[in-house]
Amino acid sequence: MALRSGISPDTPPRRVVITGAGLITAHGCGYAENAAAFREGRRSLRPVTLFDTSRQRVAFAGEVELPAAPPPHRLTARESARMERGTRLLLHAAHEALEQCGFGENERRDLPLILGTSAGAMVLGEAYLRHTRARLDSSRGQTTRAIHYQSQNQAGLVCRAFGLDGPVTMLSNACASGANAIGHAFSLVRSGRAERALCGGYDALCQLVFAGFDTLKALSTTTPRPFETARDGLALGEGAAVLAVETRDAALARGAEILAEITGYGAATDLHHLTQPQPAGDAALESMTQACRMAGVTAAEIDYLNSHGTGTPLNDSAEGMAIQRWAGDSVARLPVSSTKGGIGHLLGGAGAVETVICLMALRGGFLPPNVPVDTPDPVCVFDLVQAPRDAEVRRALTNSFGFGGSNATLILERHAEY
Repeated sequence: MALRSGISPDTPPRRVVITGAGLITAHGCGYAENAAAFREGRRSLRPVTLFDTSRQRVAFAGEVELPAAPPPHRLTARESARMERGTRLLLHAAHEALEQCGFGENERRDLPLILGTSAGAMVLGEAYLRHTRARLDSSRGQTTRAIHYQSQNQAGLVCRAFGLDGPVTMLSNACASGANAIGHAFSLVRSGRAERALCGGYDALCQLVFAGFDTLKALSTTTPRPFETARDGLALGEGAAVLAVETRDAALARGAEILAEITGYGAATDLHHLTQPQPAGDAALESMTQACRMAGVTAAEIDYLNSHGTGTPLNDSAEGMAIQRWAGDSVARLPVSSTKGGIGHLLGGAGAVETVICLMALRGGFLPPNVPVDTPDPVCVFDLVQAPRDAEVRRALTNSFGFGGSNATLILERHAEY
């Protein structure tokens, strides 16, 4: 559906629902396998095999075991050969979301695609650099590497793979990228500028990013333990998550199964520091407050909060402070967990994957547990979920915060027939 303009400001916002969800993480490929793993609190960090880590302090990550074959697609052999790891991850998630939502040729025509990523096709940039250093007298293949290094080409491959020909929007807003992409799609549909959209986030492990985080001493040399007093850093991961969103009316008209409803989105920037969060979590508080205001709910009505929870000393305390300030008197009853201890931090893909995790909690009736910690940080005055737990989850909130002070929050609700 082509993007529209000129929507009357008097037109009431349209209800936006999710009718398809696909993902791939270190837990496995597909919604069902991941749902079982998150419900159990499984850990899927493993030694990195994609590149040499012998010069790094850390040698493990949430590396995905990619299926040998890609999902069914319409790409030519030449286009398929150009797919690097990030695109392959993205294809699996997009295929599952499209199969589940049931978008046919009519729905795929002019379908907006909004994706968030942090590293994009960084592995091609690495290949470009290696070739330049090894062969100063040869530029063979360099133009192709430079062109396909640009993330819009990854989106273009997805469009050609599944017959999409709508507008493409790429967002790169550090670790908030995936959540921002879903939030942008939600805004397009809610405002009437689009009837439906495909959105999500992805990132693949690559040596440059891995070495960069290690140089910053942001990676855990033991085990990533979000909200542990003695936490020492994060683990990197990789994967992709894609959602199909559309108006509730459109979903009902074509008889689609409605998985959940997106009711709130908030975004704020704190401008505090390039890599450090504002200690009191001012912008995190603002993004959560905005999302609740849009959803028309209070903190007391949130049944589960999936935290950004990286496991770094500064992030967890800042987010914990923001949660305290936002939840107020209801904070002690609020279940909170970080799911990054099991699959690692997916950077640009994190917000999208964690939105799907909230969807799983809503539909599966469970609270995904945090990695168990021996001594929770004193900031954890909320209910830190440390073991698998069944629960009725009607509303879930997910936070995604990125370098540079980017903060994003999404609220999902079980679909109500009204």
